[in-house]
Amino acid sequence: MPSIPYAIIQSQVALALAEDIGCGDLTAGLIPEDNYSTAHLISREAAVLCGIDWFTEVFQQLDKSIKINWYCHDGDSLENNQKVCRISGNARQILSAERTAMNFLQTLSGTASSTALYVRQLKNSSVKLLDTRKTIPGLRTAQKYAVTCGGAYNHRHGLFDGVLIKENHIMAAGSITQAITAARNQLPHTLKIEVEVETMQEVQEALSAGADILLLDNMNNEQLAQAIKLNNKQAQLEVSGNITLQRLKELSVLEIDYISTGAITKHLQAIDFSLRFEQ
Repeated sequence: MPSIPYAIIQSQVALALAEDIGCGDLTAGLIPEDNYSTAHLISREAAVLCGIDWFTEVFQQLDKSIKINWYCHDGDSLENNQKVCRISGNARQILSAERTAMNFLQTLSGTASSTALYVRQLKNSSVKLLDTRKTIPGLRTAQKYAVTCGGAYNHRHGLFDGVLIKENHIMAAGSITQAITAARNQLPHTLKIEVEVETMQEVQEALSAGADILLLDNMNNEQLAQAIKLNNKQAQLEVSGNITLQRLKELSVLEIDYISTGAITKHLQAIDFSLRFEQ
């Protein structure tokens, strides 16, 4: 799993706390200022854990004296009603941090868990599952980290670190050939050029123009078979569009390199966690 720069986590947490607490937590202010409490975080369903650093940072930004003892690690499988960590410190600050911390954990664990479901369908296959840029605004780095916790791989992070020539780029450039030629002339040769194709004619044009990767978009099984034959292992192949759990097993036996889906980051279901104070 990749290491996420602390500055990114710090800024994401600061923004989330400012959004939630604003000028002060009115309800937590009802608790005596010097009250000390201990609480346990519990997973209320089976899941893949992700987001420990974000969760911890929320408490640390409010009160560095708060102690968190984790019983699990990111990427671990959780069971229903499993204790995940123990938190001890100032009761006011724990209460103020509670919702923001769990929002990060439930979202990132949801991403990791949905990813793990998809990865499970590709068991014993050499095909790699990739994410996309279809992420929650402001949380892309976090969600892409969660994807790796679920066992999949990251596609390009953004528009700045990879070339993917899609339908509208082709229309604006004039043709697949013109778009690839421009990429070869303007960009470092170390960058792989990926092109989205939807027909056999586009597959052939992209191959002739020297594309490194073909994104076979929204093709049925018959079309995929034709594209794979036409490609003849010249370029790497990525399949995308309408990728369901049911279809993954069918795709896993094909001579392709990647399957990409936005579902693992945008169709996720948040995981149910609860924080319970000890008496």
